[in-house]
Amino acid sequence: MASASSRQSAQILVASNRGPVSYEIGADGTLDARRGGGGLVSGLSAIGQDPDGASAVWVCAALGEGDREAVRRGVGEPGVRMLDIDPEVYADAYNGIANSVLWFVHHMLYQTPLEPVFGPEFRARWASYEAYNRAFAEALAAEAAPGAAVLVQDYHLALVPGMLRALRDDLRIGHFSHTPWAPVDYFRMLPDDISGQLLRGMLGADRLGFLTRRWADTFTACCEAVVGGTSGTEIGVHGLGADADFLRERAHRPDVEERLVALREQIGGTDRKVIVRVDRTELSKNIVRGLHAYRLLLEEHPEWRERVVHVAFAYPSRQDLAVYREYTDEVSRVAEEINSRFGTESWTPVVLHVKDDFARSLAAYRLADVALVNPIRDGMNLVAKEVPVVSDEGCALVLSREAGAYEELGDDALVVNPYDVSETAGALHAALVMGGGERTERAKRLAAAATALPPAQWFLDQLNALRALGN
Repeated sequence: MASASSRQSAQILVASNRGPVSYEIGADGTLDARRGGGGLVSGLSAIGQDPDGASAVWVCAALGEGDREAVRRGVGEPGVRMLDIDPEVYADAYNGIANSVLWFVHHMLYQTPLEPVFGPEFRARWASYEAYNRAFAEALAAEAAPGAAVLVQDYHLALVPGMLRALRDDLRIGHFSHTPWAPVDYFRMLPDDISGQLLRGMLGADRLGFLTRRWADTFTACCEAVVGGTSGTEIGVHGLGADADFLRERAHRPDVEERLVALREQIGGTDRKVIVRVDRTELSKNIVRGLHAYRLLLEEHPEWRERVVHVAFAYPSRQDLAVYREYTDEVSRVAEEINSRFGTESWTPVVLHVKDDFARSLAAYRLADVALVNPIRDGMNLVAKEVPVVSDEGCALVLSREAGAYEELGDDALVVNPYDVSETAGALHAALVMGGGERTERAKRLAAAATALPPAQWFLDQLNALRALGN
């Protein structure tokens, strides 16, 4: 946690719901700090790599009791300020609005005959979302030096730029959206005042960043339709890439080698082809349709029976929401159904793992002949970029056209409509029969495109663009 003496001294600030560290309370009452992972944390960690040596602070929320206890005890890391927001306010803001409304809108997940319903309960939760955003704005205002650069992250904090602008007009404020942006007609399902408030909140920034041109353009269209334009806010596109050096080094450590041996045993031989997917059980990831496509592959191309294994890692996500628990259960049910129907004593068609294990994921990447990435909608999807970088022999990529990664990888992937199970099954077959030379060359081009903007450079590009405004 940043000390009181650092207030009003940070020249670079990052704000995100999840920070770079979390805490757990041990049985003896001690606090155990754990570093976060993933592309976002990797990219934002470049906050400390500014070539000018500017002082920096990362503002984030206390996510659990361990984090809140750390705040109460004054425990923390230099350059990190963790906010102890009331747990009920946080739950309403995070689960009630960010993940149950904004995520659903931007990923177009609603079953519209029944949902959404925007009544008094929604309004109460929206008040918590406002309070949550206000806590971040006030903390950033307190920490920022005059003229500091502030980079706010994602849909959780869409109101922060406008709130912070009202508190500190001297700051240079950026906001980056890691999700897709909904088309105008879908976005306008939100109550009119709420859709306007969201857009005006984001337009409080000097600069807004998006993962692809498509998402940037749909945001601009929403602004034109709802609030009359972007009010002079600059719009930029920064396609977050994979960290090739880290992934290749990490994928050859001993713990990955151990997982590799175990996976090969589960697959049952080196002659079998391997189709890999690694996802959270997030509704937008389309895991169930991917399993249906694999089942159809086995039905329509029986020559693949006992010659291919689908390694599917579906790591539970947001299990405090019933719809996510139900989806996770359906993933397991369909996988078990495929194994029951097609499996033999020596062949398990689907190797499903639901416990998160990064080393095992990297082992699967290395084994992949085919990577299946078929989201119904995704801001980017780093798995699509990571597998070609790590795969030992080069892999074919079956990729949804609705993934943000499609803009960069589409030329060398086998592109599918994520709703079309028949097309996806056909693409899996085409990927499996692809010649080794073609597969290797495609994988090289995919890896080059995937690593064009590694996480640290992705962050620094945004920082430099924000600083350049007005110069």
